[in-house]
Amino acid sequence: MSADYGQRVATDLAANHEEQQRVRSELERLQEELDRLERDEAVLTQVQAVLGETGTEQRPTRARADRTSAKAGGRKKTAKAAGVPSAPSRRTAAKAKRESGAPTWLDLVTETLTAQGEPRSAAEVTTALQKAHPGRAVKAPVVRNTLEQGVAQGRLERTRQGRSVFYTVVAVPVAADAGHGSEGS
Repeated sequence: MSADYGQRVATDLAANHEEQQRVRSELERLQEELDRLERDEAVLTQVQAVLGETGTEQRPTRARADRTSAKAGGRKKTAKAAGVPSAPSRRTAAKAKRESGAPTWLDLVTETLTAQGEPRSAAEVTTALQKAHPGRAVKAPVVRNTLEQGVAQGRLERTRQGRSVFYTVVAVPVAADAGHGSEGS
């Protein structure tokens, strides 16, 4: 009888360990998804600033991440929770670059695609930006997010060929606007 009970406890313990591993994997996946969403939020905020729209400041995303890690058992200690002063945020750094006259990522991507003259993949755009701007930290996820923001704004066009995705600059019809401007003169 105690052997059966011991076997059952061992089975339950193994199931518990498997469930813990599943939850840890899910937690990691959710953390990665949260990080991606925060990066997307930073890009969207930058795009919003470029468009000149001044909305209310978005809620602090790090505070939410701190709460999440605290709920996860406090295994991950953040600098903020430890009382260490933080470096300027990416949003602050991006704003400082814009104010200093540095081109935005969307400007750089659009300029690169215009110079290329034909559809390019995100990897090709990243490589071209790395060559054209060696002093700037060009990362593929930032370029992909920027390309998608350009598509969302209607400045860029996305086409699919099989599993590949290519981007081009949307052609602006110049001739149609030129005729309307002279009527009021």
